[in-house]
Amino acid sequence: MKKIIFLVFALLFFINTYAQFSIRLVINEVATKNTDDIYVAGNFNNWNPRDESYKLKPFGGGRKGVVVKDLPAGNYAFKFTRGSFDRVECKSDGRDIEDRIIEIEADAIVECNIKGWKDNYPDKPKPYTASPQVKIMDTAFLIPQLNRKRRIWVYLPKGYASTNKTYPVLYMNDGQNLFNEQTASFGEWGVDEILDSMQKATGKECIVVGIDHGGNYRLSEYAPYNFETNKVKIKAEGKLYVDFLANTLKPYIDAKYRTKKTFENTFIAGSSMGGLISLYAVMQYPQVFGSAGVFSPSFWTAKDLFVDGAVFKNPNPINLYFYCGGKEGEQMMSDMNKMADVFANKLNIRIFRTVTQIGQHSEKYWHLEFPRFYEWLFKSY
Repeated sequence: MKKIIFLVFALLFFINTYAQFSIRLVINEVATKNTDDIYVAGNFNNWNPRDESYKLKPFGGGRKGVVVKDLPAGNYAFKFTRGSFDRVECKSDGRDIEDRIIEIEADAIVECNIKGWKDNYPDKPKPYTASPQVKIMDTAFLIPQLNRKRRIWVYLPKGYASTNKTYPVLYMNDGQNLFNEQTASFGEWGVDEILDSMQKATGKECIVVGIDHGGNYRLSEYAPYNFETNKVKIKAEGKLYVDFLANTLKPYIDAKYRTKKTFENTFIAGSSMGGLISLYAVMQYPQVFGSAGVFSPSFWTAKDLFVDGAVFKNPNPINLYFYCGGKEGEQMMSDMNKMADVFANKLNIRIFRTVTQIGQHSEKYWHLEFPRFYEWLFKSY
């Protein structure tokens, strides 16, 4: 009898752990442009706005629908587009909508209405919101390792010009999303305003260097290993990108600004693929980067990182901050915790991990988490 009960529980555990489900997304009404092709983009297809595999088809009665298959149980976020995020769904007055969220525990049908499209409403010019502490160091800084050029932003503490102090440096990926609403497609982190307030309150100051992502090269530059997404093969250029950070950009910043140059005073952070490449940068150059902020990391693209992390030997103490949102999907949380466990078992590595249950995969939530990361980073500084 006990054996039967055990087998039942084991079977239920197996089903719950490995079961995959399907969701049928159905659009009943489209306010305008209802004859255009409609796609769904979400965390189940890397937010690709024109993925032909996720194009909606006629579903009867003038409706359109698509079946998203083979999803493990968890939370999924998505929006509808007409092929790009310039033509994403919005509210009936043109305002942005939050990501649609569904929790999957069984096959489901989700019925939706689209009240408007963003391109129906002429965009008001976005304001320039970067604080006076932020400057564009270079609009076309050469990346010799990749033979490309990139815009570089620099945030200097308010007291920089009036003192002879030296400062630690935080390097951040996706630079166009850090300081300025005008250059941020989906909202900015507000790093400059946060630091203006926190540095005044705590006296813990640092320089922040923001490196714009490479547009169409973003996935490859932030990828440590080759991977495939939606039947598109991505060639990894992550090694060359972190070589640039460590061997080209950091020496230039150290020569141009008053920095504290040691690994203890050099940090790196980013979100999604930018979080993944931040952890990889520490692993490749622990003598350069002593801390990493790993926000909502896309570890699903880099399974070999778990293997490399297990054999990684850190010559110096390292600080790693892991964060993800509860609404980013069970896979995101599982992968993050698995990676954090890999490093928690090593000597001289300080780990912090956190999940906010309402958190989604967006700058809004990385903005909310950044102050806690900064406070933790300097707690023992």
